[in-house]
Amino acid sequence: MKHGRTVLRYNRHFVAAPPWISRVTIMRILSLAIVSTLLVPASARADPPKVAVFDFELIDTSLQGEVDGPRTDEQSRLMRAGDQLRKALAESGKFVLLDVAPVNAAAHGSHLQACGGCDVQYAQQLGAGLSITGVVQKVSNLILNINVYLRDAHTGHLITSMSVDLRGNTDESWSRGMAFLLRNRLLAPNYGAPQ
Repeated sequence: MKHGRTVLRYNRHFVAAPPWISRVTIMRILSLAIVSTLLVPASARADPPKVAVFDFELIDTSLQGEVDGPRTDEQSRLMRAGDQLRKALAESGKFVLLDVAPVNAAAHGSHLQACGGCDVQYAQQLGAGLSITGVVQKVSNLILNINVYLRDAHTGHLITSMSVDLRGNTDESWSRGMAFLLRNRLLAPNYGAPQ
């Protein structure tokens, strides 16, 4: 088939192609495109959001808690739950975890769920874009609940909240509850995306 002065040949799929285009040329172009995409510096890609993860708090409405007061094993579980959350977020690569030590004393002096957004103010002081707080509600030694709240540190708006019920006040139940929230909520693909 002649088109002007260029002779077009037919390929196997019956599409006219100029003679200078061959499979080798197409593969070279595709390879070059892939390599150039991979060589884009990491700084040109979007950076993960900076997050401040505050220590978890305990709301104990159980009879045992009212009579005996705070328990050391529950306080250590609160710390481990926060550490488990921080470790998973850091390892995911989806977030840049900030150190909350500069505002930790003030955060511990406040009830972060009832202070009117002081967690957002603390997160802003750290330069974070997100604030994560958590609370464990204890009704009894058999009925507990872990709640995690993710807020925009610039606006103070709640982005998402997640919750899991626990049956049993043990190290294992707390760890499994936090693992569930991480796997199926906070770090789950497309969690919170419009359906």
